[in-house]
Amino acid sequence: MPSTIPHIFVIEDELLNRTIIEEYIEEMPEDFEVETAENGEEAWEKLQEDPSKFDVILLDRMMPGMDGMQVLKHIKEHPVLTHLPVIFQSALSSKDDIAVGMRAGAYYYLTKPFEYDLLASVIRTAVRDRMEYRRMTDELTEHYATMACLTSATFQFKTVEEAKKLAILIANACNNKEKAVMGLTELLVNAVEHGNLGITYKEKGRLMESGSLEDEINKRLSLEEYQTKTVNVSFNKTESEIEIVIEDDGEGFDWQPFMMMSPERASDTHGRGIAMASLMSFDKLEYLGRGNIAKATINL
Repeated sequence: MPSTIPHIFVIEDELLNRTIIEEYIEEMPEDFEVETAENGEEAWEKLQEDPSKFDVILLDRMMPGMDGMQVLKHIKEHPVLTHLPVIFQSALSSKDDIAVGMRAGAYYYLTKPFEYDLLASVIRTAVRDRMEYRRMTDELTEHYATMACLTSATFQFKTVEEAKKLAILIANACNNKEKAVMGLTELLVNAVEHGNLGITYKEKGRLMESGSLEDEINKRLSLEEYQTKTVNVSFNKTESEIEIVIEDDGEGFDWQPFMMMSPERASDTHGRGIAMASLMSFDKLEYLGRGNIAKATINL
């Protein structure tokens, strides 16, 4: 059974760098467990021994023998490890290098030398996302087994909490509910935060940094101009596919830049959810209308 204390796995071949990072994480005010590996082979062996042990991986890209790209490839091909947040750290800092790393499945990409305050911010965000994912997958229980019989339904909601509960409910009707719940949560929460409440990308970054995102969401939900706005969801299942359409009452957005993992957002604490949902949760994801309608397809 995994520990309730977030467990961070540092994979770094340079002893000095490995020691500095380990000591820095241990000095953070949060209670984190830290384990290290000095090369890719050792790291992959530990990951296979207990796939549920770790919550975040800090991975050096350039190592002798099995390098970081090879370790990441193994992680993404593993049924349990595939959703594990990986933070790449590397001296390879060109846009092309960063893009390659993120397309391979890295959640974040820090270029050396990096500021340790930035490292702390990224680790906190990765741990938060991992804990939320674990909480939601824990709720994918047998109590929802009858959802597999669902063929058609419509839903309506207003709040972030309702979005998360609905993501769990709909995921239980999908053939791979552990994969689906992550993408559904992203799309449904985005429909509230960015769609109906109009929180912009830059605003969300500032609010997350100050720890006031939840307060701002609750404040806007209480305002008269937002109280009539809802998110409507339709679910349809055939013999060949599941189609989920999510429509909010917002003004829409320029969605195309967010469909790919962007080097410009490689170290931001948010902004990769749509791309990750497209890559990992759905067989097809597209936006319609003015960008306020998301259509996700899962092949059966």
